[in-house]
Amino acid sequence: MYFPLYSGMFGRSTIVVRSPRDPNGLALPVQKLLAQMDPDLPVSDVLTMEELIGGSTINASFTASVVLAFAVLSLLLAAVGLYGVLSYLATQRKNEIGVRVALGADRGDIMRLMLIDGLRPAGVGLVAGLGVGALAASLIRSMLYGVPPLDSGIFLGVALLLTLVAGAACLFPAWHASQMHPMEALRQE
Repeated sequence: MYFPLYSGMFGRSTIVVRSPRDPNGLALPVQKLLAQMDPDLPVSDVLTMEELIGGSTINASFTASVVLAFAVLSLLLAAVGLYGVLSYLATQRKNEIGVRVALGADRGDIMRLMLIDGLRPAGVGLVAGLGVGALAASLIRSMLYGVPPLDSGIFLGVALLLTLVAGAACLFPAWHASQMHPMEALRQE
């Protein structure tokens, strides 16, 4: 297929000039040279290669920023949800915790029990999520550029971050349950 330079494939053409000099300083001489060759030829959008590449990747960068914002929001919602569930669980088990403390259970044991109860579903979800993430990464392999789809560092970092968030969400309700006075719990029964 032949497309003359002045018509272009879609009505626009691009001329690329390579030079060791400053590219912004070359814009005016190139425009004058083109005007001498064809005075009716409009010249617009004089850009450096960095500006041209930046303009073509701005949509992908914006999309990545939006996805990151939603990921942070979902992580925050998951932490708040886990906190709420564990707080409710601690409230429901108030009598059991009071009996355990009255029978001599250490506050550390109570805290450990509540942390394990909160982190168990988070661990199951983490393992399932890593499996689904590995499957999804293999499906989008063609869309990734310069990043291996199954990067162990990223998977390990995500697992560590989610474990820390789940642990932080479980910590306060577990601490609150361990500080419960046994007589208060038993009196409510």
